[in-house]
Amino acid sequence: MLAISFFGLWVVSYNCYSAEQQKQEQPVVKEAEQPIVVAKISDYIINKKELEQRVKNEIFPYGYDQSNEQAGIIDVSETLLEMIAEKAMIMEGRKLGYLQDEEISASIDRFKNGRLAGMVWMQYAKSREDELNITQEEIDNQIKANPKLKPTQANKLLQNQKANKLIEKYYGQLCEKFHWKKQSENFSKVVQVHDRLLNQSKNRKQWWILNDQVKDEVTPEEKDIVLATYDGGKITLKDWLYALVQFSPPNRPKDLNTEKGVEAFLDRISKAPVLVAEAKSLGLDKDKDYLKQLRDREDMNLLGKVMTEKVKDVNEPTEEQIVQYFEKNEEKFGTPKTLKIDQIWCENLEIANKVKSELDGGKDFDAVKSEYSLQKQSKPFNCYPGSEGIFFADLWKGEPNQIVGPTKGFYGEGIKWRIVKILEKKPAEIKEYSANMKDGVKGKMMSEQKEAILADYRKELLKNYSYEVYADKIRDIDPLKVQ
Repeated sequence: MLAISFFGLWVVSYNCYSAEQQKQEQPVVKEAEQPIVVAKISDYIINKKELEQRVKNEIFPYGYDQSNEQAGIIDVSETLLEMIAEKAMIMEGRKLGYLQDEEISASIDRFKNGRLAGMVWMQYAKSREDELNITQEEIDNQIKANPKLKPTQANKLLQNQKANKLIEKYYGQLCEKFHWKKQSENFSKVVQVHDRLLNQSKNRKQWWILNDQVKDEVTPEEKDIVLATYDGGKITLKDWLYALVQFSPPNRPKDLNTEKGVEAFLDRISKAPVLVAEAKSLGLDKDKDYLKQLRDREDMNLLGKVMTEKVKDVNEPTEEQIVQYFEKNEEKFGTPKTLKIDQIWCENLEIANKVKSELDGGKDFDAVKSEYSLQKQSKPFNCYPGSEGIFFADLWKGEPNQIVGPTKGFYGEGIKWRIVKILEKKPAEIKEYSANMKDGVKGKMMSEQKEAILADYRKELLKNYSYEVYADKIRDIDPLKVQ
């Protein structure tokens, strides 16, 4: 079951309502605007926009690590094959029954309940709009009661108050309709299990309860202890515990060593299940958009589970292996090549050429920057292979006080033309191995081992599954297209 507050439901429903409004306001999509399919495997399709977004994500560098100097060299067809293989992994996960994995099923249930509870509340709230409307008089009175409030704050406060009042009323009606009943005789058992997990765990390393403890240290009989029932469903100790671990430790109730505390937390998490029962009675669980979102969430969980299972047996390297790996890959762990640069971001190539021409003609760099740059206030900064990716090689060819360009670079979430002035240039430096480098070297080593295993697995799946690739649909995808 789902831990969700009245305010949380209001937020969910408001977001749902906004999405519904946007959907209704959108024009009908013309035939020519339909997604362009670039690959199929079973009933999964991959469209061109998805592939372009994936390529975009892969081409962007994400850090300081100099080993990323080649980041951005993307083969679009290889990226597409990787996406197809991931769909095959998801299909494998379904075959292996991973949706029944306790943690995955709990995660999926939380998603289902959150979406359905939000949908049914949104539907109910829309039918009671008159009870949720805020008048100017109400806002004025709220500000009179608390002069520190701004009108927007007063409006938000009134919205929350009215929403909570309405959902309390609605929840009460649904509890009667679905014959909600607590099993208070079992609350003492919850206290005992909670105390054991919190204070008597054999592998105790922290002062809070973890997901793995719920999965591994609570018996099946204990997990099935019923705390509340309603027509068509129940809340068990397993639901209660998984709801608890969703809260950050500082925000968990401090009185769960008492039956009163157990009941209070049960009340806190029990609103969504009753709302979900109503949603199902209204057929909202058959909504096409909801079912697509549900499948997408299942797929995300399945992909993660399959990949985790595939690499779980990778052993930690020995000290000797770590040192040997470092000695063979010293360049990955030293100080990277560094350039200090200033740059002029240009709207297009035509302007970039004009900027370069004016600079070649002797104009002052700062003056030209203030006239043409998209970021006139930017300051000189250090850049590295890991921050510039594929574009670093062109910059590195320059020398101090030299103007480079027009050259491309990562601008926001896209790519634009720029003119770059090289201010300083420092070559990479090799470091000697030391004990404080151990974890970093080990992490890099194990990461490469896991990626090699997954790469082989992807190749294996592509041999075992039938799929179609529409090569003519991806020929015009340019990873380095200026946007």
